This record gives sequence, C-alpha cells and structure tokens, in this order.
Amino acid sequence: MTVTEVLAELAALEDPRVRAVNERHGDDHGVNLGKLRAVAKRLKTQQDLARELWATDDTAAMLLALLICRPKAFGRDELDAMLRAARTPKVHDWLVNYVVKKNPHAEELRVAWSADPDPVVASAGWALTTERVAKKPDGLDLPGLLDVVEAQMKDAPDRLQWAMNHCLAQIGIEHPAHRERAIAIGERLRVLEDYPTPPNCTSPYAPVWIAEVVRRQNA
Repeated sequence: MTVTEVLAELAALEDPRVRAVNERHGDDHGVNLGKLRAVAKRLKTQQDLARELWATDDTAAMLLALLICRPKAFGRDELDAMLRAARTPKVHDWLVNYVVKKNPHAEELRVAWSADPDPVVASAGWALTTERVAKKPDGLDLPGLLDVVEAQMKDAPDRLQWAMNHCLAQIGIEHPAHRERAIAIGERLRVLEDYPTPPNCTSPYAPVWIAEVVRRQNA
C-alpha cells in the first residue's frame, strides 16, 4: 500500500468518540487501537513505509509506523530526532517501548536523554532506566538514582515526574536492599498520593505500589 492509501484507510477508521476520549489524555487521534493493530498485522513489517508514515506528522499514521517498522534499523540520531518529534503521549510511549528498547543504541540514548534539559525527552531516559532497573541492573548506581529522585521528583513536570516515580517504585520492588529507602522517599515526597485509582487497580503512589507488588510476588 502507498502512504496515501494507508492514510485514507486510517481516515475511514476515525471515530469521534474515540478521539474525544484520547484528547482527554493529550492525544489527537480517533482510531481505535485494536483496529490500528489489525491494520499493522495485515501490512506486516515495512520499514520504508514506516518512515513515510512517520513523516506525515499524523498521530494515527505515526503510531502505525511504530508497529510496522524494524526497530533495529534506526540510527541513534534518527531515534533522537523521532523522540523530539513525538508530540503526543501515546506516540512518545510507543516509540520508547516498541522501538528504542529494541534498538542497539538504547543504552547510549538512555544516558543522553536522562540528562536532557527538555523534561519530555528526559522522561524517555528515565523510562529506559526503569527498564534496566528491572532487567539489567548491573552497572547502575541505584543509590545515585534514588538521590536524584529524592532531589528532583517533587517539582518535576508531570511526564518526567511520572517516569521518575515509576523508576522509584521499580527500585523498591526489584531490589530489597533499597526498598526501605525507596518507600521512605515516596512517603516524604507524597507524589501521586491522591492519584485517582480505579477499583482493583494498584495506586501509582510508590509506597503503596511497592508494597502491593511485593505482596503479590510473595503470595
């Protein structure tokens, strides 16, 4: 399929109700994600088409691009430019989780992005750090990460604060030696303490989050 044909198909899938829900979360597309994934499954991996769809700057097309691309085919600078062009939360999250985490430049980008002055870019670095905390912690300075969280998370912009909080919780969950301090930091900063949490869902408030996941692991 050509880019024009794909865009026409995505336009036909547009649902005003889906767009209204997405807009409440900062996203600007109206395509049901299940239907978007069905399109991606049919198209299969097409790196050239993915690059063309990304270049349209259309959110639904960019999300589709991330589903049909070849994650290891992107260069370091290309991924950096893509992240800075990811205007909406969903595109940002899918880019980090579906593409960057599978790319050989992920560690280099993690270090660079974590120190970036743009808080949205920095949040991507923290998301990659959280991945390492859980899966490849060797070489990470966990006490140093807790120092940064303790000093900066309280006043961080929303996206960066959320990413730091996730890292804080992951350290407490995965590393018993640092659990007491992680919980203490969460209790002192009280970030997301009052976040509205649906029934049967775990609160993102780090002390509660840590305690609940550890309880399940030990059950």
